[in-house]
Amino acid sequence: MSDDKTTHFGYKQVPVEEKSSHVRAVFDSVASRYDLMNDLMSLGIHRLWKRYTIELAGVRRGQRVLDLAGGTGDLASRFARITGPEGQVVLTDINAAMLTTGRDRLLDQGLAGNLLFCQVNAETQPFPDNHFDCVTIGFGLRNVTHKQKALAEMCRVLKPGGRALVLEFSHPTSQALSKVYDLYSFTMLPILGRFITNDADSYRYLAESIRMHPDQETLRGMMLEAGFERCEYFNLTGGVVAIHRGFKL
Repeated sequence: MSDDKTTHFGYKQVPVEEKSSHVRAVFDSVASRYDLMNDLMSLGIHRLWKRYTIELAGVRRGQRVLDLAGGTGDLASRFARITGPEGQVVLTDINAAMLTTGRDRLLDQGLAGNLLFCQVNAETQPFPDNHFDCVTIGFGLRNVTHKQKALAEMCRVLKPGGRALVLEFSHPTSQALSKVYDLYSFTMLPILGRFITNDADSYRYLAESIRMHPDQETLRGMMLEAGFERCEYFNLTGGVVAIHRGFKL
């Protein structure tokens, strides 16, 4: 059990003020091979999950999008092409190494004119109220210390009529699938991490962080509490991943 002074870091309890530094160390370690990490964790299916997230976002030309915990920029790159030169996409990450990796990757793709890059903590976003048409966070919310605060900030910076999408590993709906995925996550994933990136501990944390993340209904309730309306979720690959969507009305 955690109290007000401690929080979970995977299955461990750490002081609240130290979690962000622990998470930073994990992503400093994996930043250069983050895409490979996603391939290992999802067996390559993360590209389809992200594509569906883009479709559910319903972003249009000229709109303004905030991509939190944007990593190497998979979502931001798609949004930048959709919004066009009249729009704007702000790619953020709390981790400088991840943000640099994402920036370099998007610049290599020739994407620059409508992109901004900011090192941002999702819990304390430096943006004005009612500013973005869409806010996304992909595979990042489970690493946030105060998830409720981050969701409230996402709602604050959205324009009325805007929507937020949370793409995250979740809880399989089938007990059989859950057992298979746990076996892969806690046994095979650290082994692959050790052999491919020489970092089994980071991959073990990532597996543990998934199991500590709220289930689909709990996260939906948290979004409602943060001020979103018409909240719903879409289970993908049997609930291994879920996309939550809420609107600011």
